[in-house]
Amino acid sequence: RAACEEELRINRRTAPQLYLGVVPITGTPQAPRLGGAGPAIEYAVHMRRFDRAAEGTQLAERGLLTVAHIDSLARQVAALHQAAERAPADGPYGQPEHVARLAEDNFAPLEGLLAGRAEAAELAALRRWTRAEAARLAPLMQARRAAGWVRECHGDLHLGNIVWLAGEAVLFDALEFDPQLRWIDTMADVAFVFMDLHQHGRPELAWRFLNLYLDLTGDHGGLALLSYYAAYRALVRAKVTALRVQAAGDAHWASMLQYLRLALQFSQPRERVLYMASGVSGSGKSSQSQPLIEQRGIVRLRADVERKRLYGLAPEQPSASVAGGIYTRDASARTYGELLARARAVLEAGFSVLADATFLRRAHRAEFIALADALGLPCRILAFDAPAAVLRERVARRAAAGSDASEATVAVLERQLAEREPFGADELPRVVRVDSTAPVD
Repeated sequence: RAACEEELRINRRTAPQLYLGVVPITGTPQAPRLGGAGPAIEYAVHMRRFDRAAEGTQLAERGLLTVAHIDSLARQVAALHQAAERAPADGPYGQPEHVARLAEDNFAPLEGLLAGRAEAAELAALRRWTRAEAARLAPLMQARRAAGWVRECHGDLHLGNIVWLAGEAVLFDALEFDPQLRWIDTMADVAFVFMDLHQHGRPELAWRFLNLYLDLTGDHGGLALLSYYAAYRALVRAKVTALRVQAAGDAHWASMLQYLRLALQFSQPRERVLYMASGVSGSGKSSQSQPLIEQRGIVRLRADVERKRLYGLAPEQPSASVAGGIYTRDASARTYGELLARARAVLEAGFSVLADATFLRRAHRAEFIALADALGLPCRILAFDAPAAVLRERVARRAAAGSDASEATVAVLERQLAEREPFGADELPRVVRVDSTAPVD
């Protein structure tokens, strides 16, 4: 009964329409009855049946996952994490030593199965990397635990535990049997979705999910843990799949090796580049760079989003309530400073960055070029532009819709056009000019 009530509690956070209650089972083991009078011999969770074809795994396998599915999923996961109870800093959950033990537990079953095979060397290398990363990341794990990033999450957030109902993602079947596996760093939950989308051959959707989640939560500081947790999640699935292998070469064997190689992929260093998406409002910086961040696996930092975050606003929340406004010269200076700090953190975490801002002033561009140079990384300026009439029409249409983080008006655009500073000779070798009225490669 206690287990059923706990399952009901944790799943009603995200799927109240599916979890209806806990019912007693009465009668006898030979003739049980759901409900009914008399003493209970067992308990069960009462759920509403749904169409299994709408589950994430089935949608992915049939090639039916869309960007609308993923955007809804990112919003639901972010909402869960932002509302979730935080583990006390002196409590038992999220200890780096426990995380390391869980990761270590994945290897023994796989080693036994792969002994004497070529894949054994890959597994050994992955074990060495996992141990080294656990030691390297332990201080960060401890710091995030103290800062409240260990929370009562879902714990088993793969595509098979997500269903889309009436167009919205619904997270169900949260992990109830072991609190240690549910009270985790929020990035460990994110990593499961991220890994599973890669496993289903949709890495571009994994990056779309990650970027929207980061826009909503601002947890760029957790990115240093993403590769470790994604590899861990892949290894968990490899271990679970290995338990079902009947013979080398069967379907479970192939699936196990696929998860193993995915874990290896996450353990490899990634290319790092600092991109600046530059241009006035309406030039297409955000819309046209979306395919780039999805296809190349880039973390995007949007000035419109980070500006609002500085003032405690959600990305699409109007800023009219902020006294003095959020588009003053001082606010812009703070915004570029915040973008620069976050860009450094993301690059140092091992990822490429696309900083999406107007970058109208050489001084702002120079700070980002200096950051890339200091880290020994390439820096590219993607200069988006379009004819002035097109820019005005885009900005007016977007302002009327009111559904974007940007609140720029045509008046703001006119000021930007008058104030933008041309690229200097030292900047031009880094510039890629993009006419956003034409299809963008």
